[in-house]
Amino acid sequence: MEFRDLKKQYQTLKGDIDQAMANVATSGAFIMGSPVKELEQELASYVGVKHCLACANGTDALTLALKALGIGKGDAVFVPDFTFFATAEVVALEGATPVFVDVDPRTFNIDPKSLDDAVRSVHDLMTLRPKAVIAVDLFGQPANYPELRAITKREGMYLIEDGAQGFGGSIRLPKPSGEGFIVKRACSFGDISTTSFFPAKPLGCYGDGGAVFTDNDEWAALIESYRVHGKGSYKYDNVRIGLNSRLDTLQAAILQVKFKAFKEHELADVNNAAAYYTQLIEGMTKFLNKEVQVTPPYVPEGYTSSWAQYTIQLSVPSGNGTFNREALQAKLKANGIPSMVYYPTPMSAQTAFKEYHNFALTPQAERLSKCVLSLPMHPYLTREDVKKVVQTLVVSL
Repeated sequence: MEFRDLKKQYQTLKGDIDQAMANVATSGAFIMGSPVKELEQELASYVGVKHCLACANGTDALTLALKALGIGKGDAVFVPDFTFFATAEVVALEGATPVFVDVDPRTFNIDPKSLDDAVRSVHDLMTLRPKAVIAVDLFGQPANYPELRAITKREGMYLIEDGAQGFGGSIRLPKPSGEGFIVKRACSFGDISTTSFFPAKPLGCYGDGGAVFTDNDEWAALIESYRVHGKGSYKYDNVRIGLNSRLDTLQAAILQVKFKAFKEHELADVNNAAAYYTQLIEGMTKFLNKEVQVTPPYVPEGYTSSWAQYTIQLSVPSGNGTFNREALQAKLKANGIPSMVYYPTPMSAQTAFKEYHNFALTPQAERLSKCVLSLPMHPYLTREDVKKVVQTLVVSL
């Protein structure tokens, strides 16, 4: 069993992917060929924003967003403490200060209450300017953007959406008129939003890739310049210090094929697999007298996840013992079932950030790092696969 079965996906889409790669090879336009612009237009339309600018990877996408907003030394950028390293790494690289915020124990996403506390702490110290929040759509589920937007609007901060894992997720929101609802998709919630096309992401290419989304014309023009060495009117007119961060034509062509499948069935299929996981876990564990309790992922009403990961929590309800996560993973592996831990260390505890001041406590991030476990999840996962995973999990506890 594969953790994320890219081989099966390729076999399913092989004809179209092979043809797309052959077309690029025939054209000879390997850098910024027509599939790049076509993909950008397709993604912008799907997300519901004016501009999509493709780039070399998801980390660069965040860097480009920060550069467009002019974030740098003296600025405080609030980030969740439970996520991948890049979210805070890019802040530090721009000379700004990452401020770590606790997460919601059910959704794993940045907690608005903890964010409020961290903002007040920064105000009290008066050494940094609260400038932006980077909210991560962890494991495929959008963060609590209605509450986050209220805070950033009140504080005059930018809201950046790190949708590296969240592409395809959505939130059903009330219409401004109060009558009916609209569905907003991930990568449209921030003033600037970003995503990653790393192969294992919900929409992944065959290498590295990323994109930035915004409705702001000025920021889009800046990002267009920054991603090609700070170019001006043409490639040898350099008006600012930038990056070499373009999406290869070959990757764009592959993404066009995979995006079609993503819209037609993959997003629905992965949600069906997740629903079956949750049904079996709740049914199989509630009647078993096990020392270790298994909690499936929680999706709030009106939210849709794209399930970059299916992450359970393992806990000892009595509080009188601990479980051996590594031993459980070994048992799963012995039965041909891969598993992963995302993430074993909170960001504030990473060696690279040891010199940074902690403005707020993050107990949930610390707890989650010790109890989460991600199970195989992808659109080509069969019901038999899901049943095998859950049955093996239950008897292995």
